[in-house]
Amino acid sequence: MIDPVNSFQIPDDWVKRAAIPVEELAAHIQSGRYVLLSDGSILRRGYTTGTTAAAAAKASVLSLKKSVSEVSVPTPAGVRAVLKVTAKNGKASAIKDSGDHAFDVTKGMKIASEAIEHDCIAIKAGKGIGLKKGIPAINPFPMRQIEEAVKEALIETGLKGVIVTISVPKGEEIAKKTLNSQVGITGGISILGTTGFVEPWNEHLGEMKEELARQAERLVLTTGRSGMRFSNMLFPGYTVILIGSDISRGLSAAKVKADVIISGLPGLILKWSYPDILKDSGYLTVQEMIDGYPDNPLIDTALEKAVKLSGRRVVLFNRDGTILRDSGGIFL
Repeated sequence: MIDPVNSFQIPDDWVKRAAIPVEELAAHIQSGRYVLLSDGSILRRGYTTGTTAAAAAKASVLSLKKSVSEVSVPTPAGVRAVLKVTAKNGKASAIKDSGDHAFDVTKGMKIASEAIEHDCIAIKAGKGIGLKKGIPAINPFPMRQIEEAVKEALIETGLKGVIVTISVPKGEEIAKKTLNSQVGITGGISILGTTGFVEPWNEHLGEMKEELARQAERLVLTTGRSGMRFSNMLFPGYTVILIGSDISRGLSAAKVKADVIISGLPGLILKWSYPDILKDSGYLTVQEMIDGYPDNPLIDTALEKAVKLSGRRVVLFNRDGTILRDSGGIFL
């Protein structure tokens, strides 16, 4: 049984421990909404702001021609997502479902959309969506997701085109609980999501990942969903585990003789190895440093520290999946 969101091959022993029939479990897993843990328990994934915005956008277009209370939208992971919506006369909204992730500050947030018939397709950011240097904070993956959802609605309704405006009524208020202001995003939240799903989290899930790390002969410890997606493509044959900021915990669990790679976007990895990397640098975040000066020697210094601290190969990804730095065996 394979998890379609992260391509993880679920061990047969885990499947046997599940409290529900195999057929029902398989349907749950294939939906992308559920994660099976090593003890047989099941956690529920949530939906990203990107998926929620895509649902609201599609519903607003559909409601120009018919009533709608539920929509199916594509996700970057390749799995369809089904969300409840409220929609009428070109205006629609969907509620952010965070699944079993208790610390998601956007849980229960409303994302709204308004669609107006037009002769082309245009996606606009309205109130409550943040801006960085005047550009809406809608990342590329969710933007494509929204565009695809709108195109599906146009086909279904027979309309030629629409102008769709996405807004978040309480976006500016909720953004105060995020790090947006620290990275130069003002006026609201960001529309994010590289898979379309929000991973669940609890302490047992951390234990499950430690168990996976202990068993693996070839292991990738990655810090985020982008890193997981890119690592699965770049390192076939490796067990890829999303560990977030728990890099030391993941390394401690790994076999001494295992082939281990640390991978992901640079921020968490470089701040783990070199906590003072931003001190007196003039940058607020590691990503801002990379965007402004990708050849900055501080990046190489922090990378060398990461390799010496871990004794493992470290691969840093750009946001488009290309490699920013790869230590290879240079420092080992």
